[in-house]
Amino acid sequence: MEERKIPYKIYLEENEMPKAWYNMRADMKNKPAPLLNPGTGKPLTAEELSPIFCEELVKQELDENTPFIDIPEEIRNFYKMYRPSPLVRAYCLEEKLQTPAKIYYKFEGNNTSGSHKLNSAIAQAYYAKKQGLKGVTTETGAGQWGTALSMACSYFGLDCKVYMVKVSYEQKPFRREVMRTYGASVVPSPSETTDIGKKILAEHPGTTGSLGCAISEAVEVAAKNPGYRYVLGSVLNQVLLHQSVIGLETKTAMDKYGIKPDVIIGCAGGGSNLGGLIAPFMGEKLKGKADYRIVAVEPASCPSFTRGTYAYDFCDTGMICPLAKMYTLGSSFIPSANHAGGLRFHGMSSTLSQLYHDGYMEAVSVEQTSVFEAAEQFARVEGILPAPESSHAIRVAIDEALKCKETGKEETIVFGLTGTGYFDLMAYEKFNNGEMSDEIPTDEDIAASIAKLPKVQ
Repeated sequence: MEERKIPYKIYLEENEMPKAWYNMRADMKNKPAPLLNPGTGKPLTAEELSPIFCEELVKQELDENTPFIDIPEEIRNFYKMYRPSPLVRAYCLEEKLQTPAKIYYKFEGNNTSGSHKLNSAIAQAYYAKKQGLKGVTTETGAGQWGTALSMACSYFGLDCKVYMVKVSYEQKPFRREVMRTYGASVVPSPSETTDIGKKILAEHPGTTGSLGCAISEAVEVAAKNPGYRYVLGSVLNQVLLHQSVIGLETKTAMDKYGIKPDVIIGCAGGGSNLGGLIAPFMGEKLKGKADYRIVAVEPASCPSFTRGTYAYDFCDTGMICPLAKMYTLGSSFIPSANHAGGLRFHGMSSTLSQLYHDGYMEAVSVEQTSVFEAAEQFARVEGILPAPESSHAIRVAIDEALKCKETGKEETIVFGLTGTGYFDLMAYEKFNNGEMSDEIPTDEDIAASIAKLPKVQ
């Protein structure tokens, strides 16, 4: 085994933390297509978005020219409670695989919310408080975003209303209770508490829900309650902006030791973790300063990149949100009740969709049984129980390392370990009992949903 010149964990000093978020769109030659008003078919203005989102967040959402946006001091001070997060060299995994590859992972699970989601939650709560709002509404899939937002709202004294995808509400009761402990109200979606929820239940009796359903309900509640705004944990440009702290820290840590990654891997649901991890590396790639293989990994049960259509679509099942041009399976698509709840969104970030469409990154889909095989293999040698979402990246990182074993290439692989799986033990139980299956949508399933895409010129 090679001499361990690189530490197991690379920590940055507090003064090395990012002082500004990086906006990838500023360096993109082909900008993401604008959000459209579903009524007029025209690009949404700040005035139209302000009743839904916080004013400062609207500015960030629409800004495609400013490369760096300062992180307010109050947010940076909050970050210091759990950041900088470690970049870990997976020596034990390398040895187990007997691979010449060098594997690193950026671990974002070292905070109470258990994931990277807190990076954006605290920012969005800060801007809501600064605007003088009473509270915010949101959706959550696996519950990581809802947990992070409930923590952030508690910190700033804001009310927090969470619509949690029904299958996750039932599978992950303890994450739900963490949200309630931090003062949030949590409703399984779709529900009878909103007009959209009632409509979805009437059309799909017994549905296990989807992120698209939960988004519709959360937006409706925000629109009907004065002093509230809607906040989102993924997909939007503003969220990728906040999450760029992940990639900025990763690149600073790697540069510190003269490490250049060959392959960068992230799980992809709506795009927050992937977009955050790749941000500075993609920036170099866009400017022609360096080249990297960037791989998005999604579940085979919800394969928006690999089997979706690049088109304008609603971001929600209730069709009340703006239209975004993205890789989509159709807003009416409801994926199977797999255990990677945070990756069960029918579409993908418009920024990442544009980058994928332009060939700057690639994508693969993987079945959940193989994902949990990788999760357990990782847990047994690296000592961290990974979230199902993160384990998609682990699966492909292991596959890439095994390819290096076959070819003898000494590639450097880095992936995002977005969070821990301690609230996902029902999923691990299903896997260990041999009760987990792989449910993959048919071409007919996807075609039926795609046929309902809105007609946009």
